[in-house]
Amino acid sequence: MASIDVRSRWFVVLGAVCALVASACFYPGLGGRFIFDDVGNIVKNDAVHIQKLTLENLLYAAYSFRAGHGSRALSMLSFALDYWRGGLDPGVFKATNLLIHAFTTLALAAFLRRLLIFARWTASQAAWGALILALLWAVHPLQVSSVLYVVQRMQALVTLFLVLALWAYMGMRQAQMEGERSSRHACLVVLFWVLGFAGKEDAVLLPAYTLALELTVLGFRAARPGTEKLLRRGYLFMTLAGGIAYLLVVVPHFWSWGSYPSRDFSSYERLLTQGRVLVMYLGQILLPLPRLMPFYYDNFAVSRGLMSPLTTLPAWGLIIGLLVLAWRWRARNPLFALGVMLFFFGHFMTSNVINLELAFEHRNHFPLIGVVLALAGLAVAGWRRFALPRVLAGVLLGGLVVMLGGLTVWRAHSWGDPLRFASSILRAAPDSERAWIVMSSVFVDRSAFKPGADLDRAIVITSEGARVLPNSALLPSNALIYKSINGTVASQDWDLFLSRMRHATMNAQNKGIVWTFIRNANRGIPMDERGVLQTIEISSDRIAFTADQNLQAGAFIYNKTREPGKALSYFQAAVKASPPDDPGVVKLIAQLRELGPQDWAQQLERTRQDQALAVAANARAITD
Repeated sequence: MASIDVRSRWFVVLGAVCALVASACFYPGLGGRFIFDDVGNIVKNDAVHIQKLTLENLLYAAYSFRAGHGSRALSMLSFALDYWRGGLDPGVFKATNLLIHAFTTLALAAFLRRLLIFARWTASQAAWGALILALLWAVHPLQVSSVLYVVQRMQALVTLFLVLALWAYMGMRQAQMEGERSSRHACLVVLFWVLGFAGKEDAVLLPAYTLALELTVLGFRAARPGTEKLLRRGYLFMTLAGGIAYLLVVVPHFWSWGSYPSRDFSSYERLLTQGRVLVMYLGQILLPLPRLMPFYYDNFAVSRGLMSPLTTLPAWGLIIGLLVLAWRWRARNPLFALGVMLFFFGHFMTSNVINLELAFEHRNHFPLIGVVLALAGLAVAGWRRFALPRVLAGVLLGGLVVMLGGLTVWRAHSWGDPLRFASSILRAAPDSERAWIVMSSVFVDRSAFKPGADLDRAIVITSEGARVLPNSALLPSNALIYKSINGTVASQDWDLFLSRMRHATMNAQNKGIVWTFIRNANRGIPMDERGVLQTIEISSDRIAFTADQNLQAGAFIYNKTREPGKALSYFQAAVKASPPDDPGVVKLIAQLRELGPQDWAQQLERTRQDQALAVAANARAITD
């Protein structure tokens, strides 16, 4: 027993060394700034900006993701604690992400050690194999966007607790195979699973991962026949129940034959596209060059059919082939089969019918474990077949770690400075609208929205981006704002933008253009009132404004343009879409009564009363 304890201590020490080495590769990226979803979840989320560690503040912060729903509470709470100790310093938040990554590396090594022993590796082989595989996972360049993209701490936390849950599950199953009590490990599985849900909803996939373990390495084995029967029947029931729930609840809830709101693709097209997305992920993992990892994928072509583009059908053929091969090899090469299953199971939520963006690198944070295992299974099988020397294996593995670590340091370095980051993603994705916007925003931030060389540079970049991307409405809209500040805007600039706005896909970014214009005009930026009015009219024709948005549009038209009469239709739309006692509507009518026009106040009051009568009639109908 003493020798086992010594080996365990050395394993922990070496695991900690691997974790530190991996974390050091990301250290050059601690600079830089908050990006993309960091802004909404952290920078502009006042709930996590706590000044004092009180229970009320901590609970308020924990429940701030989709306010009141309580999802991702642990992630949001950790953001609040980072703000409390360092304010809005991105380096503080990234340092916490590095710490989580280090703990995950150590936890992964512990899980893989148990797994490899079950796969009939010797204790020594399992220990060294687990450390090497965990290190390869931890230093892969694809992990940069999971570690240094601050908001993806959510993904990092769920991966950490899923790995710990799988480690505990292996311990539980080992006890069952040896005929010992397994309740302690079972409680740990539940605890880590709950903590995983507090990080992100991806924790729901844990039963799929444990099923993959049973189908490959564990085989539902147990010392007691009753336990084995219970496992087989339990997993069969869960699989059937999950499949029925998916087909009868999830698919009908999310399915859209037409385009999703704010997207230019349907559910069917999204599913087709995900075949190419998954193959792209595999390519990035196997050929981990930073130039193949642009971070932004808003330019990813949607698959409109099995042969449009031509790579759609071959991509799905490859995926089906891998799954069939994994099923057939689940006994001959369980590590390969398990790895394939973990990769595809890990993408089940994000590569499905849910209305999400098509691709994000951080979605591979857990599935990358599967690819590492699958490659390990193939490598070991090949090594045994050709009886290659161990020294060669050590040299190749050492070289692979150095290569991956070097690429990660290189990529992390680009994330450590806003201009380096923007330049790198624009080189990698010159047809990405977001990449051009990020590049221009570097100089806009430097300019502090004041005329000068930096703002001139931002204008050049947005104008060039608008030329390169002829379907973009957002880039010419930004150019309009910057030129308005500079006093260099021309009529042809507005003509270009309005032409694009009439035909552009009304995604979330393009829907927000009109409100950005109004906010900037209200802040004193000399936006052309006629141009803003036309933008409001085009937007209201193409999308449905909410009651508040109609009020906002009407207020701008009435107060800021030479055609105030056009505001009435927006006010009427706001009243019709609001409850009769809505404070905004009541305030609007009161202001019109006081300041005029009086006939508008009367019209809107009649509309409000009609609304009240309709609400009362509906209430009576429900009661009857």
